[in-house]
Amino acid sequence: MPAPLWAELAPWGLARTPTGLRPYAWTARRADGSLVHGQTEARGDNQVRAWLRRQGLKPVAVRPVISQHPPVRPKDVAPFTRQLATLLGAGMALLQCLKVMRQSSAHEGLRALISKLLTDLEAGLSLSAALRKQPQVFSPLYAHMVEAGEASGQLDVLLERLAHDLEKTLALQSKVRSALMYPAVVLAVAVLVVVLVMVAVVPSFESVFASFGAELPVPTQWVLALSRGLVSHGVWWLLAGLALAAGALHQWRRREWLRRRAEALMFRVPVWGPLMHQAAVARWSRTLSGLLAAGLPLVDAMASARGAAGFFVYADACAQLRDELARGSSLQAAMAGVHLFSPMVLQMCAVGEESGALDQLLAKVAQSHEREVDDRVAGLSSLLEPVIIVFLGLVVGALVIALYLPIFQMGQIT
Repeated sequence: MPAPLWAELAPWGLARTPTGLRPYAWTARRADGSLVHGQTEARGDNQVRAWLRRQGLKPVAVRPVISQHPPVRPKDVAPFTRQLATLLGAGMALLQCLKVMRQSSAHEGLRALISKLLTDLEAGLSLSAALRKQPQVFSPLYAHMVEAGEASGQLDVLLERLAHDLEKTLALQSKVRSALMYPAVVLAVAVLVVVLVMVAVVPSFESVFASFGAELPVPTQWVLALSRGLVSHGVWWLLAGLALAAGALHQWRRREWLRRRAEALMFRVPVWGPLMHQAAVARWSRTLSGLLAAGLPLVDAMASARGAAGFFVYADACAQLRDELARGSSLQAAMAGVHLFSPMVLQMCAVGEESGALDQLLAKVAQSHEREVDDRVAGLSSLLEPVIIVFLGLVVGALVIALYLPIFQMGQIT
């Protein structure tokens, strides 16, 4: 299943769900009554208990292991991949490369991760198999690319391409994230300032208005009522809002239909929706290009790229495309049936199929869409600034007018 936009943009993909494995320490009782301890990786404590019962053990205690190391994030995986590709390209053996990287890394979590990889490699596992044991860090796509590099004897070349793709994806995410950050910060500061004015300044105006002895204008009454509510019940409103937010987040994580609905609404937003479509196609094209370059058949690559775009609609489209391709349809015809790709993308894929250079054409599609995302983000940033300024001006102006209306009326009466 693809993964949510709000976690990566927050959102890069509204469909992301936290399904990675995590370590659990367990204590169980054997049939003879003796206790045994151990540690395993699972998606939840219930899965660990079920596994123990299948081993003929009675679970006594299961608890998650809290890592003492900082987590390894996607921004750490890209330089890790680049460094490994460089060392392999220089002719070093894989084990020696990882040992050098472990010694030179300043990231404790990354050093611990490399130690786990070294342990698995020394036990006889391939690098791709060792990577699959760390799904919280390395995606299935990453492991597929490494496996293809091992099979072809071009691991350094595939890792170099993988590092390039990861860096491009991170750069694209950073641009979209920066487009959201500015308005979010400005609006948060504006809300904080308005609340402070309502709590600290407006009450002093209320005592002045009480001396007028006349009925206040309706806008002024609304502002005063809101100010009294914030002063009297502001803390309770805040706690209620936090509780509602926590409940909404809980439902968001559990209800796939809710994330699908939010994704559909987001794509209808006039400026934001097209931007997300462009970014999704760029990620999908780059991922599929890398998988094809690694030697995967198109049908298998389409299945592996299902979560690349990060949205439910593209995951469903990939499943449909895979079925169509398995039935013998051309990629262009299958893509035309899902109504998600522009005519330019369809034409590039058709040319790629005919020429046998589909991976190269998809890479050009990704580059083209990344440039368009850059242009859209720059335009969005320049558009949001005046819109936010006008909005804040209207809010502050309305507040000031509401507070001074009684004074204007008194001046007219006198």
